[in-house]
Amino acid sequence: MSLFEFKLPDIGEGVMEGEIVSWLVSPGQEVREDDPMVEVMTDKATVTIGAPKTGRIEEVRAGVGDVVPVGSVIVTLAVNGASGPATVKHAAPPPPPPVAAPPAPAKTAPTVKVDGPAATAVGDIKETLPGTGFLTRTEPGTPAVAAIAADAADHFDPKPLATPATRKLARDLGVDLRHVPGTGPRGRVTKEDVGAYSDRGGAPAPAPAPAAAARAPAAARAPIAIEAPSPEQRALEDRKPFVGVRRKIAERMQLVKNTAAHFTFVEECDVGALKALRARLTPAAEKAGVKLTFLPFIVKAVVAALKRAPVLNSALDESTNELVYRRYYNVGIAASTDMGLMVPVVKDADRKSILEIAAEIARLGQAAKDGTIATEDLRGSTFTITSLGKDGGLFATPILNHPEVGILGVHQIKQKPVVRNGEIVVGDVMLLSLSFDHRIVDGHVGAAFAYDIIGYVEDPDRLFLEMA
Repeated sequence: MSLFEFKLPDIGEGVMEGEIVSWLVSPGQEVREDDPMVEVMTDKATVTIGAPKTGRIEEVRAGVGDVVPVGSVIVTLAVNGASGPATVKHAAPPPPPPVAAPPAPAKTAPTVKVDGPAATAVGDIKETLPGTGFLTRTEPGTPAVAAIAADAADHFDPKPLATPATRKLARDLGVDLRHVPGTGPRGRVTKEDVGAYSDRGGAPAPAPAPAAAARAPAAARAPIAIEAPSPEQRALEDRKPFVGVRRKIAERMQLVKNTAAHFTFVEECDVGALKALRARLTPAAEKAGVKLTFLPFIVKAVVAALKRAPVLNSALDESTNELVYRRYYNVGIAASTDMGLMVPVVKDADRKSILEIAAEIARLGQAAKDGTIATEDLRGSTFTITSLGKDGGLFATPILNHPEVGILGVHQIKQKPVVRNGEIVVGDVMLLSLSFDHRIVDGHVGAAFAYDIIGYVEDPDRLFLEMA
């Protein structure tokens, strides 16, 4: 029998690291080759990695929420007929891990590689993410709830360090490891810590071990803390780890807000002519099996406006201090999914017909919702559109999709009084909100770009007249 060390593979071009979102196996479990083993998130896409060999899970070396480099050992398996409990030592000790891939990195603040666009903040970001199921509360009266209710101390570690055996013991006893002060090396929570915590009915230890604070990552040692609740309030609170897609979105939003100088321009447009055009073309689209919405027309309007204002299709490369003008038009479409907000990309939108764009938006949106979207479909956007449809409200201030310099927010169509040919009539009015990076885009340039889009939306026949 032998021990097989499974390293995080390269699961996409340019991917240097991945975040563990959810483990689908546990130590001691028998697995067959290709059985689903772990969910890993990279560039806002979550992939399921299967077991590399048939055998038994020995040790899980990366916890949920850990960001680990490609090539790091994340799990070990006993193969070739290995048997017995997962804690049994092999007669021949396993070889030491390669220097380039050290096992189980210490809990330090990870540096997340940023090389792709971030999702816009205008959209529905879900509260429940993959990888947070282990925090599901049991029914009132169970040990888990009793332990949480009894914990009136300040100790809370969102990523407690513990061995798989300790974690299993905690699950069996209904103990939340995040509230257990660790006394082991580097603040590791031991079986004895869990047992003592459980024996006290979930009460905290008299004095937490200093090592627990010493091993906390820098980002966790000086957080912006919320006001400390009373013991009674704490018993009514429910804490969830800030992991997965939501944490990635937060990091990218913080990056772009700290980098770009945002300004927003808002204007309304009369979409009566666009509604009439869509109504005329819908039967032909349905025959082709395509649902025709307003969005493909808006994509075409944006592309036409981008060609007249190339700076809006540019990006600032701060590493070389160069402004990069892109001569291709890849339009990102923000999409709400159960995993959070994603930005699938319609590639070469200038070369696609309105019908082709409609079909591509439908394909990308469905793949994003199903969780099957390819990483490549989330990369390479040069400009982003975010639409909330019927929930669009009056207007909002969309956040730029780094490293882009402009973003368009499309809002709800409402009936309002408008002036046509000197007369007040009821019109279909939609507000557009555009945010720009003021470091790159001057105010009058952004306004002119907005009015170009509005011109195409209000007179959509121009799209066909000027189409290449």
